[in-house]
Amino acid sequence: MGKTRVLLADDHVVVVNGLRELLKDHFDIVGVVHDGRALVDAALRLRPDVVVTDISMPLLNGLDAIRQIKSQNPGIKAVVLTMHGDVQTAVSAFRAGARGYVLKTSPEEEFVAAIEQVAKGFAFVPPQVTTNLIDVLIASRSPGEDSTEQLTARQREVLQLIAEGRTMKEVASILHISPRTAESHKYEMMQVLGVNSTAQLIQYALRLKLIAN
Repeated sequence: MGKTRVLLADDHVVVVNGLRELLKDHFDIVGVVHDGRALVDAALRLRPDVVVTDISMPLLNGLDAIRQIKSQNPGIKAVVLTMHGDVQTAVSAFRAGARGYVLKTSPEEEFVAAIEQVAKGFAFVPPQVTTNLIDVLIASRSPGEDSTEQLTARQREVLQLIAEGRTMKEVASILHISPRTAESHKYEMMQVLGVNSTAQLIQYALRLKLIAN
């Protein structure tokens, strides 16, 4: 049996190149990309066994990229590589379809173990995140809890691009929709989230780590 085929995604070139060097002796690194849309395109074209992605990336965040990949090819497995060690972010990653969650501060053997375990069909959670994770996963969410699940997939895409400072014309161009449709998505988001300004939308995106601070 050949090596596990892995696709890497991180918008920091130094980080992703270092990760490739670290993992190349263990896995077949089939590609490296630097934004979420490139990740979706590459995953569906290259069909890796596992994608390893950061959460905060340009154009499309890692969690929504995973959702899109899984919707089109459920057999591709995903590991989230992040600096966020809080349990709620890990829960969001697993709900998006990830099977592994690794911190960027983890040792090399933990990176390797995470990919190996996920490739075999198991889940992987680092010890730093394990505490209380099960309780959070099975607990009922409160009605007011911040969650991208309040929004449609298209609305999340529009939200991220707005938070990145894109004009509505640019949002429409990137998503291949009309400016009027983009504005409609923005208005509907504001209604759903109960916010009154673009600034409040951006603060919401920051809380959900759709973009980096």
